Amino acid sequence: MPTYDYVCDACGHSFEAFQRIDEDVLTRCPECNKNKLRRLFGAGSGLLFKGSGFYETDYRSDSYKKRQKEDRPASSSAGDSTKKKSDSGKKKSSS
Repeated sequence: MPTYDYVCDACGHSFEAFQRIDEDVLTRCPECNKNKLRRLFGAGSGLLFKGSGFYETDYRSDSYKKRQKEDRPASSSAGDSTKKKSDSGKKKSSS
């Protein structure tokens, strides 16, 4: 449901309301009960997908992706060397 910002011209009270898109605009202020309420134009909010298959990293900026590519070879080679070190001390048993 969208969030709408409202302000009362009579008392200055401002608040947010969760409303369906097809609901009527609120007109009565919950603080002073006068019909001086108006809905403000807002910037809206970003769309955030949740659930399996949607990852926050899917929508990263190009500069972030570039830095990740530059960092990846260094971190993957370091990870491989530690893996080799830990495996070298173990003896494999033959069956």
